[in-house]
Amino acid sequence: MAGVERHTDSGMADSLERLWTPHRMTYITGEDRPEGGYEKPAGCPFCQAPGLAREQSLVVARGTHVFAVLNLYPYNPGHLLVCPYRHVADYTELDLPETAELAAFTQTAMRVVREVSNAHGFNLGMNQGGVAGAGIAAHLHQHVVPRWGGDANFMPVIGRTKVLPQLLTDTRDLLAKSWPAA
Repeated sequence: MAGVERHTDSGMADSLERLWTPHRMTYITGEDRPEGGYEKPAGCPFCQAPGLAREQSLVVARGTHVFAVLNLYPYNPGHLLVCPYRHVADYTELDLPETAELAAFTQTAMRVVREVSNAHGFNLGMNQGGVAGAGIAAHLHQHVVPRWGGDANFMPVIGRTKVLPQLLTDTRDLLAKSWPAA
């Protein structure tokens, strides 16, 4: 709030606004990590996601070999993951039908996100292995991250907070409604 003076513990005023995001504590503390962690999970979240009830699942679309699911901890609104149903860790382990459908789903994800949110660009990628940054290295997944001019700001860098304008379930519903029928 403009014009409101805030005080630090020392009693000195600062000019910082506070954005409270207590729902992020489960991520920070790791409370929602699967048993065994992400590297060797007892229950792989990507294997479990397609079988969850709609209200618990963030799955946007299902194919024969792959599915698209919202990232539970998105870099940007509409951050999708395209995952094979088969539990494989490495891109070279996919067969030709899986590879083709993964590519087609990635293209469709870009079209749908562009249509519903006017994304200016995308980051696409796979982190292969924990040392390459894969949070869930045991199950291959392709990131489809929408980007907009000016979407990177001080919040993640200085505030270590990501601001998302829409609930994940609302984003899922919007994308699923716009995903073309198979």
